[in-house]
Amino acid sequence: MPPLVSVIIPTHDRLPFLREAVASVLAQSYRPLELIVVDDGSRDGSLEWLSAQPGLRALRLAERRGPSAARNAGAAVAAGEYLALLDSDDLFRPEKLARQVPLLEADPGLALCHSDELWLRDGRELRQGPQHEKRGGEIFEHCLPMCRISPSAALLWRSVFEALGGFDEELEVAEDYELWLRLTCQHRVGFVAEPLTVKRGGHPDQLSAKYGQIEKFRIEALRRVLARAPLTAGQRAAAVATLAQKCEVYARGCEKRGRPEEAVRYRALVALDGAPRDRDTIAG
Repeated sequence: MPPLVSVIIPTHDRLPFLREAVASVLAQSYRPLELIVVDDGSRDGSLEWLSAQPGLRALRLAERRGPSAARNAGAAVAAGEYLALLDSDDLFRPEKLARQVPLLEADPGLALCHSDELWLRDGRELRQGPQHEKRGGEIFEHCLPMCRISPSAALLWRSVFEALGGFDEELEVAEDYELWLRLTCQHRVGFVAEPLTVKRGGHPDQLSAKYGQIEKFRIEALRRVLARAPLTAGQRAAAVATLAQKCEVYARGCEKRGRPEEAVRYRALVALDGAPRDRDTIAG
């Protein structure tokens, strides 16, 4: 019998999007699967709608805790051998899981399989630039500049997710970037060069749009990876170089915006010898 896939959707006040996301999972050609939707403190009737839907399990977080906590809560009750993640504003194409599961089954050395995506902004297709190129294999250094693996495009072993400790719940933005770096420094990943996920952007409640300055969050995520991931000497050197570059770019932006003290703090995050400084340096 094919392995069970647990699909986890975190959601907060996105009922119109959520209806379509749920439908895209239930329309998967792959079986068996279980669908777990984690309502992250919604106030728009999402939980009531979910409670009336067959074919899924709804969990409720009484207060909003963010996508990391919601995904981790779903993973904690999942029964599947594999976990598939889907943001509530994205969609699976019908063959997504059917294309990914065989790739992982054929090569147990792969920890995760991801795919290309179709990007939509305000309903129109958005071309991806070369900086968003995705690939498989040993891709830690490829993942350092930005998040190369979309959560909605990922399928991974539940055992790997648990061994990594899941998403960092202190990070509301760039939590995926941080987790995938911890994963790719230890594991190979697979890749399907087809747009198996539809990623919908342009709406105001996206967390990256809400906060802006995503590099600030990538800097914090990268510092956490340097502090706790089992990096090789080469990986650490590459990560420190990326951190230094990001801190310098961010510091220059602070100076242009009249925030010289913040610029000093970010330049101080990397010592002259390339070792990351104490995380308290960033405070303020």
